[in-house]
Amino acid sequence: MRAKLIVGNWKMNGSRAANAALLDGIAAGLDGAKASIAVCVPAPYLQQCEDALKGGPIAWGAQDVSAYSGGAYTGEVCAKMLSDFACRYVIVGHSERRAYHGESSELVAKKAQAALGEGLTPIVCVGETLEQREAGRTVDVVGAQLGAVLELLPAEAVGKIVVAYEPVWAIGTGRTATPEMAQEVHAQLRAQLRARAGSAADGVAILYGGSMKPENAHELLAQPDIDGGLIGGAALKAQDFLAIIHAT
Repeated sequence: MRAKLIVGNWKMNGSRAANAALLDGIAAGLDGAKASIAVCVPAPYLQQCEDALKGGPIAWGAQDVSAYSGGAYTGEVCAKMLSDFACRYVIVGHSERRAYHGESSELVAKKAQAALGEGLTPIVCVGETLEQREAGRTVDVVGAQLGAVLELLPAEAVGKIVVAYEPVWAIGTGRTATPEMAQEVHAQLRAQLRARAGSAADGVAILYGGSMKPENAHELLAQPDIDGGLIGGAALKAQDFLAIIHAT
């Protein structure tokens, strides 16, 4: 059985004082939680997370990574720099990066490849817009997004990624896919992984990333192919994040 993974995505939120209080609150309330736990934070706070979390049960990571290994790319952060802060995870292809920064699936694939090259675990995000869902294109859209990554990676590397299904229409809107709707897409993603990597796909965590919160976490996490959550707003409140962790 795959272990559950709960990852907090702080997005562009935080301050040194607020972060310290949040991390202390999460650590204090873990109380024997069985899930694997991580927080993906803005790059300026990676050192703070390393200092606060090293040696403990909570891993940390970044929210983006450059496709390049270094050089004249002002403003970019490469995978080697993230590994300098002992990051374990990095989010690639979040819908906000795709929408606001014009990231293509091919660029996302290169970022995943760069992360793996430095021993980081990329959390590869896929998801459809409301317009695409209503047009019946969910399968094609998320399949193409994941397919670009699988095409670039050797089969033996596929088992080293995490996938996050984040229906764009359910992010920050208060709307959530029903457990059955989410499971249907997760099962499709699992089948796609299996077609590329065989039995190694059975070990890949597929997270749900569309407004998971304490009220719906238990039902979502009970689905056979929902292996955890990529948590946005609820990850900024210790009690909400802990409630999701304990729902596993």
